Amino acid sequence: MNAPHKLLVLYTGGTIGMQMSADGLAPAAGFEARLRAEQAAHPERPVPAWVYRELSPPLDSANMTQAHWLAMRDSVVAAVTEDGCDAVLLLHGTDTLAYSAAALSFLLLGLDVPVLLTGSMQPAGVAGGDAWDNLFGALAALARGVAPGVHLYFHGRLLHGARASKVRSEAFDAFAAPARPRHGEAAGELPAALSWRQARRPVQLAVLPLFPGVQAAQVQALLASGVQGLLLECYGSGTGPSDDAALLAALREAHERGVVLGAISQCAEGHVEFGVYAAGSRLAATGLVSGGGMGREAALAKLFALLGAGLTQAEVEHWFARDLCGELTER
Repeated sequence: MNAPHKLLVLYTGGTIGMQMSADGLAPAAGFEARLRAEQAAHPERPVPAWVYRELSPPLDSANMTQAHWLAMRDSVVAAVTEDGCDAVLLLHGTDTLAYSAAALSFLLLGLDVPVLLTGSMQPAGVAGGDAWDNLFGALAALARGVAPGVHLYFHGRLLHGARASKVRSEAFDAFAAPARPRHGEAAGELPAALSWRQARRPVQLAVLPLFPGVQAAQVQALLASGVQGLLLECYGSGTGPSDDAALLAALREAHERGVVLGAISQCAEGHVEFGVYAAGSRLAATGLVSGGGMGREAALAKLFALLGAGLTQAEVEHWFARDLCGELTER
């Protein structure tokens, strides 16, 4: 947990660097000059030595895709292996900040440097806004020393990258790590395919929240769309409409043809434990694998990283149910 000698500031866009356009706030390039001017105006702030890169064009994070996650991963890896950086601060929009933090948590497994993601609810320069507080707060945390791994820094809090969620849309304390139960089997030694050195590829994923009245035909249509993995958001401890034979058959048939079926709880502080209710056991029998106490961001990102590594269905299910970086257990 030493202070970095060479920090990469990677700007991807987001509210923090937005400027007003004819259509409203929009991402703007050239954030480095604004950052250096703000740093020069406050020399008392602790700031590690840093270099700057930005993804082009800068992105409104509402437009985030898997390709952008892979580009971020590649930029971080290049900074460490080619440029000698020993820490990364990634500036990102808040709409999908937690998703990207989770994705990088699984794409950078084993990388022995800290990677912090931050952003802001208001653009830099807004009077009374949170942009400079978040950015220089993250820089100060890095100057003090941050453990290796992926973290989300916001409103003075350092959160685990695979546990954070955006819980508010207007307040400055927009992110939290919901108190989901944290228990799961440790992964042990990971295969080379899951190392941070291993490139990934995009995959077809879908998320389906269960709701009263969900139709088997709707589930069948989604599963027939070419998805390689489906994240099912179940009720409570992993229950759902277990008396709908057609729905259960649709899930079972998809699993038999190789689709990975992950399950998480819709409850903000819940976790999946299929055996508590018969309804959960019947769902599990179709081939669902429990995501324990993972939230949507972590579970979706984990499926992406596992399937994107080219693992088989059985291998994905094995590693999905095991703790890889603290997403399932306390570390």
